[in-house]
Amino acid sequence: MKFPREHSLKEIAALIDCDYVGDDQFPVQGMNEIHVVTPGDIVFVDHPKYYEKALQSAATIVLINKEVDCPEGKALLISDDPFRDFNKLTRHFKPFQRLNTVISDSAEIGEGTIIQPNAVIGNNVKIGKDCVIHSNVTIGDDCIIGNNVIIHSGTVLGGDAFYYKKRPEGFDKLLSGGRVVVQDNVEIGTNNSIDRGVTGDTIIGEGSKLDNLIQIGHDTVIGRNCLLASQIGIAGCVVVEDDVTIWGQVGIRSDITIAKGTILMAQCGVSKDTEPNTTYWGTPFGEVRTKLKEYAAIKKLPEIVKNIK
Repeated sequence: MKFPREHSLKEIAALIDCDYVGDDQFPVQGMNEIHVVTPGDIVFVDHPKYYEKALQSAATIVLINKEVDCPEGKALLISDDPFRDFNKLTRHFKPFQRLNTVISDSAEIGEGTIIQPNAVIGNNVKIGKDCVIHSNVTIGDDCIIGNNVIIHSGTVLGGDAFYYKKRPEGFDKLLSGGRVVVQDNVEIGTNNSIDRGVTGDTIIGEGSKLDNLIQIGHDTVIGRNCLLASQIGIAGCVVVEDDVTIWGQVGIRSDITIAKGTILMAQCGVSKDTEPNTTYWGTPFGEVRTKLKEYAAIKKLPEIVKNIK
């Protein structure tokens, strides 16, 4: 998330009432999670396991809960609770906006696009040309929809990320200020749920086709010309490269990459990166021919045990 204008380190520290290390006028241009940070961004870290990763990331401002040596060319915001203060910044720069009409006055809708009754179009949404948005679709604030896109009934674009911190009193939610971006020539089936990024974008690539009842988590990127069947669950921060096929009831864990040309057979449980142009099956998943050989061998176990006796 980039801020509307550049701020100084001193200004940002005042917003969250914390100490800082660095020049008062050190430039702050935005805030992001660690996997999408760029120079000028704030990244937060509140666990020693990830201190070094955050300090060595592309972010030039680190919101951290310990006084540490500041890397050259960077600045620190010292907070007793970086998670809380990251939420403060999200609330300040991306506050909740109440929607007063079914289609926001700030929405931009392209020529030839059809919006069916009962669709809800949020604030600052941009929809391209020749799209069809069916009844009971909800498109949340700041989403971007390309040209020739079809979105079927019951689908929600731009719900909040499923991202919580466990505290003694319960779960504390990390606020979402990102977007969903749907590129040209995409079709999204009924009752899909595509969460917006925490600070960045969840992206559905050009030409991809999504069946019904699919969940896509925050900040996940679906590449070009991918085919996704029904009842798929994809966690946050997954990268699905171009020309991937995912069949029904596949589950994919967070922070992995599904390589270009991968085929995931039905009911795969995907726990790590895949190899390009390879077909996988099973839970735990593996290359399909290997898994089938393993399955055939298991079926022979009763006979093997009988012969041993």
